[in-house]
Amino acid sequence: MAAPQDDSDDGMDEFMEKFKTTTYKNAFSKDNWEEEFDKIPMFMKKAPEEIDSQSYPELACLQAMIHDEDAPPEEQAANLKDEGNEFFKEKNYKKAILSYTAGLNKKCGDQNINTVLLTNRAAAHFHLGNMRSALKDAAAAKKIKPDHLKALIRGAQSCIELRSFAEGVQWCDEGLKVHPTDKKLQELRATADKHKRAAERDTRKAKIREKKLHGEKEALLAAITDRGIKLFQTSKPRHRESDGEEESSSAALSQLSLDCLSSQEATGARVFLDEQHILHWPVLFLYPEHQQTDFISAFCENDCFVNHLALMFGEELPPWDADRKYHPQNLQLYFEDEVKDTLYQVKPETLLLKVLQHKRFFVKAGSPSFIVVVKGSPFWEQFSTGKKIRGL
Repeated sequence: MAAPQDDSDDGMDEFMEKFKTTTYKNAFSKDNWEEEFDKIPMFMKKAPEEIDSQSYPELACLQAMIHDEDAPPEEQAANLKDEGNEFFKEKNYKKAILSYTAGLNKKCGDQNINTVLLTNRAAAHFHLGNMRSALKDAAAAKKIKPDHLKALIRGAQSCIELRSFAEGVQWCDEGLKVHPTDKKLQELRATADKHKRAAERDTRKAKIREKKLHGEKEALLAAITDRGIKLFQTSKPRHRESDGEEESSSAALSQLSLDCLSSQEATGARVFLDEQHILHWPVLFLYPEHQQTDFISAFCENDCFVNHLALMFGEELPPWDADRKYHPQNLQLYFEDEVKDTLYQVKPETLLLKVLQHKRFFVKAGSPSFIVVVKGSPFWEQFSTGKKIRGL
């Protein structure tokens, strides 16, 4: 009787014993198996920036197949489209654009491929914030296939991002003619129309506001010129020749408001005309002896100087007046005519309007300014030396 055979093959047992002690030469190392595994195209999580045939032989082979110049243009374009799609999935939009552009440069005769390349490149541009490029590609795709849904959607989205809401509505309307039930187009149209109406409303409000401001400026200029108040201009206003006629009041107002009515003080205060047709001026007081200033943002033209001096130097004197000299009864006011090197004394009981109407007074930088000194002080004697002193 024959002896019973073992269930396992003697040769296999020997092989397994040998396998336990022998290292497989082509196996992954236990130290870097993840790195090696990631070099296999099928398992790559992300494509490398540079494809080296030594480090990535399989990927280099696939790339050579994709960029095979001997393949038909349609096949090359399709391969480049797929390559771009892989970059797009990885959110590497710049490389995706390069692949889609290379596919379009093949100028293949398959318009379906060209349309997809354009819409995909538009999507990549969109995600990079290149809205005008995205809109341009969407328009090119729509020109090839007017009913292409993705091109229509991308074009509408780009218009909305560019705040071209009316054009966005137009894109949606074109799309809804061929895709009347598409929810995305319906949502985009509602969004574009909402923003379009809001933009039109804002434009109307801005025009009304501009018209109102223009009217107020016209009235302000008329009030100033009617009172004979002169505004100092740093440069000569440009006159336009129109059959010998003077330039319009609108042009004159623009020049005056820019050069003469904008206060250069930190407060930004400006002359204004109230409902009773009374002017209120931002007025600057200069104290040259102490290199100090005071600023009244709204000095009524019908107010006297003494009223403001009483408020500024009444119960409490300023901290810089260490000698306690700046009492209202001790103060003298002047305005300076720099051209004629003359100081004109202003009585505290004088109305601001009367001073502004003086033939040698010019409002500079939008703010009338006055010099305040103490009567008979040594500083005043020195300051006024060589200047002519006159009364109003």
